[in-house]
Formats: sequence, C-alpha cells, structure tokens
Amino acid sequence: MPELSQESERGRSAAPFGLAEVTGPSMVPTLQHGDQLLVRYGGAVKPGDVVVLRHPFQQDLLVVKRAAERREGGWWVLGDNPYAGGDSTDYGVVPEELILGRAVLRYRPLRPGQRSPLALLRWAFSAARPLLADRSASRRLRAR
Repeated sequence: MPELSQESERGRSAAPFGLAEVTGPSMVPTLQHGDQLLVRYGGAVKPGDVVVLRHPFQQDLLVVKRAAERREGGWWVLGDNPYAGGDSTDYGVVPEELILGRAVLRYRPLRPGQRSPLALLRWAFSAARPLLADRSASRRLRAR
C-alpha cells in the first residue's frame, strides 16, 4: 500500500518545497507509478487538492491522496482509483497534523521504451503538468 518512496525529510522545515516519487496504483489516472511530485509543505489545503500525508496507523509511511472534504477532526482523503483502497474509507478522517503538504506539479519521467519521434513528442508535451484542485473530482468523491 505504499504510495510514495520514503524521501528524507531533513531540511524540510528550511525549504518550502520537496520532491517525492509515486509508487502504487491508488491515484491512477491522475498519477502513475514512477511519477515525480513537487510538494509544497504547509499551506492551505482545499477540497480537490492532491496531498501528501503520513498514514494514520503507520506514520513512517507517506501516501498521496486527494483531499475530498474537510470533516470534523481533519480531512477525508480518497484515491482517484476506486479499486485500489488505502484511503479514508479504510482508516477514517486524517488529522490535520498528518497532512504534510500539497502536490503542485507532476513530472512523468521518460520511459526506457519511448524512442520513436511520436512517443518523444507526446512525452515532451505531457511530462510536466500542474496539479490543480479538481473540483469535479472532489464532488464525485464526496458522492461515494
């Protein structure tokens, strides 16, 4: 169920931004295994934002989920892939202090098999994308 590789947090308080690598399928189609995230630590979280948090029961494990809605006691977070699990439907509301930051940019590294000119062109236009709060996704996720 790990969602992010275990990035070092030393120096996190000095720098407002950090990097994380996505592992696992819970945020497909928004995020793929191997994607790199630029994470802004602290700051306000809005419904629909992609957030990095500590797992409520295993706090050395970092996960990435979408903040679906603010509830009493913290945030209700869900993955974009309804079949993957490992979100608030399993562990409930996530306390605010476990939310580390908000993902602001997704970078998809070039895959080893992407060598054709068309594949390289497609990759060049889609490799880096901002991760904006997806309001429609947050409404859809609240409906579950």
